[in-house]
Amino acid sequence: MPRFATIDVGTNSVLLLVADRSPEGDFQAVLERAEITRLGRGVDQSRRLSPEGMEATLSILTAFADEARSLGAEGIAVSATSAARDAQNGAEFLAAARDRAGVAVEIISGELEAQLSFASAYMDFGSTAAGPLLVIDIGGGSTEFIYGNSAGRVDFRHSYDVGSVRLTERFIRSDPPSAEERQRVSSFLRETFATLPPPPPAAELVGVAGTVTTLYAVQNGIDPYDSSRVHGGTLTRVQLEQLVSQLCGVPVAERQKFRGLQPKRADVIPAGAHILLEALRALGLDECRVSDRGLRWGLMAHRFGASHP
Repeated sequence: MPRFATIDVGTNSVLLLVADRSPEGDFQAVLERAEITRLGRGVDQSRRLSPEGMEATLSILTAFADEARSLGAEGIAVSATSAARDAQNGAEFLAAARDRAGVAVEIISGELEAQLSFASAYMDFGSTAAGPLLVIDIGGGSTEFIYGNSAGRVDFRHSYDVGSVRLTERFIRSDPPSAEERQRVSSFLRETFATLPPPPPAAELVGVAGTVTTLYAVQNGIDPYDSSRVHGGTLTRVQLEQLVSQLCGVPVAERQKFRGLQPKRADVIPAGAHILLEALRALGLDECRVSDRGLRWGLMAHRFGASHP
């Protein structure tokens, strides 16, 4: 079977998928990896990628590309999202990626990011959903909402410039976050999400990306992380309210010890949890399904689907 790889370079993390394509056009994962490199640190303020963020990301990107080639990947597609879109020196990062990792990084729009995330969720949950599928993709720098129908067509999509890293840098100065800081985050999110159209009747929400999977892992004490125990799970609004209080109630050093929480994500997970909670409130929904897949899977189908030679 032909083998391909996709690498998703996000604001907070870099994710690798190496997969085989079956004759029927389905993809079977051979290898998945994820590393937090914080490419987007400081971008919200400076509009530039920091030397530290670029170096950490380029190092992992090079290692992932080399690993994909060693496994026989015929093609490697690499996407970059919010941080690279916003940064004035994004071209510098693209050139360095080409020189060091030997890959061409495509900076994709927020709209395409939303479309690819929806495609991934629909592949896994579209056939079993009782109604229309909604997808939320919470990243480090942006959050995408996608409304689809039972046939898999996207009816609405929008990318908001709110993410776990961006909101942490913009609003949180105390450790742990103060009540006033938490209120500012919640108020900002409510105002931002007020522009969302109401979801269609009987809609089901699927959350993708590291914030959602981390919250589920913490809620259920999954440590070490096990994608098979996370993918397809459910987080309720009541659980999220309790998680927000729990995560915001202790300093970072204590939060890093939580079962299911990667230590490098401990500083930004409170803001990420607020995003998911306020999204549920804005949509008037009581729960969210959890997807361990996301953009890298959508990119795999988009770039290397059955029509690819």
